[in-house]
Amino acid sequence: MRKLILMLFCLLSMQAFAKIDTPVHWKFKSASTGKDQYAVTFTATIDKGWHMYSQFLKSGGPVPTSFKFDNLPSASLLGKVTEKPAALKGYDQSFGMTIEYHENEVTFTQIVRSTDEKAHLTGTLTYMVCSGQKCLPPSDINFDIPVSGALIADGNQATRPEKQKVTAPAQAPVQSMADADHSLLGIFIAGFLGGLAAFFLPCIYPMVPLTVSFFTKRSGTRGQGIRAAVIYGLSIITIYVGLGLLITGIFGASALNEAASSASFNLLFFAILLVFAFSFMGAFEITLPSFFVNKIDQKSESGGWIGLFFMAFTLALVSFSCTGPLIGTLLVEAVSKGTYLGPALGMFGFSLALSLPFTAFAIFPSWLKALPKSGGWLNSVKVSLGLLELALAFKYLTNVDLAYHWGLLSRDLFLGIWIIIFGTLAFYLLGKIRLNHDTEVTSLPLPRLVLAMATMVFIVYLIPGLFGAPLKAISGWLPPQSTQQFTLTGNGPAADAPPSTGHKYAGLFHAPDNIDAFYDYEEGLAYAKKVNKPVLLDFTGWSCTNCRKMEASVWSDPQVLKRLKNDYVLISLYVDDRTGLSESEKYTSKVSSKYIKTLGQKWSDLQEAQFNTNAQPFYVVLEPNGKPAAEPRAFDLDIDAYTSFLDKGIMAAKKSVSL
Repeated sequence: MRKLILMLFCLLSMQAFAKIDTPVHWKFKSASTGKDQYAVTFTATIDKGWHMYSQFLKSGGPVPTSFKFDNLPSASLLGKVTEKPAALKGYDQSFGMTIEYHENEVTFTQIVRSTDEKAHLTGTLTYMVCSGQKCLPPSDINFDIPVSGALIADGNQATRPEKQKVTAPAQAPVQSMADADHSLLGIFIAGFLGGLAAFFLPCIYPMVPLTVSFFTKRSGTRGQGIRAAVIYGLSIITIYVGLGLLITGIFGASALNEAASSASFNLLFFAILLVFAFSFMGAFEITLPSFFVNKIDQKSESGGWIGLFFMAFTLALVSFSCTGPLIGTLLVEAVSKGTYLGPALGMFGFSLALSLPFTAFAIFPSWLKALPKSGGWLNSVKVSLGLLELALAFKYLTNVDLAYHWGLLSRDLFLGIWIIIFGTLAFYLLGKIRLNHDTEVTSLPLPRLVLAMATMVFIVYLIPGLFGAPLKAISGWLPPQSTQQFTLTGNGPAADAPPSTGHKYAGLFHAPDNIDAFYDYEEGLAYAKKVNKPVLLDFTGWSCTNCRKMEASVWSDPQVLKRLKNDYVLISLYVDDRTGLSESEKYTSKVSSKYIKTLGQKWSDLQEAQFNTNAQPFYVVLEPNGKPAAEPRAFDLDIDAYTSFLDKGIMAAKKSVSL
């Protein structure tokens, strides 16, 4: 158990802010060493705590520093590139080999012979850096250095016009701290609420008094009974958290991140949730093989801690017909967030809520008298959860619909489906609808009435959305307002779309609040340079709930909206869009080595290559010339902070004009 808790804390500590680290600073210099001979030096100053690898590494390890020189028509290279001081040596456990590396500063020198005073040494420098906590992707710098005549310049200024490019990842990108923390907290809370709901299911609730009675009668003293109950509860947590860790271990962090924006995964999630929903509503039961359950049950008869562990395992297996859909829904939601800790943390919240009642009632057995007796209301809990899962399923279907531009689920149709589902739930809670295994509702308990009233309030809130109301509280769960087929001010999506501007892909995407946005990176940058306006680079996605929340809650603010419309060039790039690229546009990614064939893959690859992250939403402010003007931002509903973020880009654009 201690190891499990330690593992969780270690994993949590791995969540780091995904910013662009630049721990290496280059200076290039060319100096004469004799007649027609020059020493071209590449000096790297390395930040404390980082190290850069030598040129002389064995294969199978990190990427060594290397130089590739272009053909020199009026110059020739003498010898190979040397490096000073001598590289340090040490055994690296990550790579399982002895490596050679440099710290603080290193100078690489290439001797060049040239009789042409105008000759330039051009080529590509590749290097990789690591710290004690992480490695950065190998980077390429294209250099262009006059051979004759001394030049001391910053490495970036001495490069050719191409931007620094990332060729291959050293580790999977992670979400920003703010976005990751928000997602993880939401997953934990959802897991905890799911565990509380599971406690009131027919497969678990009746077992509580039997289990507590077993602890009190089997143990010789009250203290032993409490100790057994605590071990039982910790065993439940261990089993479910182990399941979450297994999910992450099988699929890996990168697969979970990909699932968050994958149309195929979202379609699979929709199908899974439909199965779970109908199972809860009594269409069938999801059960595990009986021989497996019986085998685990036999293990529970062992004495001591082992017996208590397998007793908890038996509970998990026997109750699977009830908890399976809840656990499956929770895991689907955790995976869709793209955080690799999500499944484990969700299962921790679920198991914590599930185990607490068993432990608490074992410590205070008298509390059992206050529990309501088992009855038909337990099946009502199960059916209600099934209807909620059915509503959730359509959220994943609309993600796929938007990504492929099928046009099946408009915003008002989606709201209509939800109104019907929640209307069914309200009538069910009031006893007006009965399903299989339900008992007749002769009287309405107060909790059931309160839940029915809350459901009807939610329905009343949804109805104006059918006519175009923004519904900001749940905007992240709904299709974009541009898909609305009917509004009180006009019919069709065009009522919310900006005037036709001829921008590339403008027929596929629509920015909120009539913002005249670009949807192609190169086209948007070219326009920004032409009009000398800063750029807001918006990495977003159809399935990004937090993106919709930002647009509805932050972008709609008058001060923010004014800046976006008047002072900025907005470039929105949908990383999960499935629009196919033309044959001439397809390519193999230098970051992931994947074949890029859709528009979404292209923008996702751009985000990873340029900014070393694949989390959405992700906002970057660029100067008109394309240089970053402020620290990138992720999900944050602080309007003042976002306004200040935009103002930095506006100030940078004004400075560029004065220069």
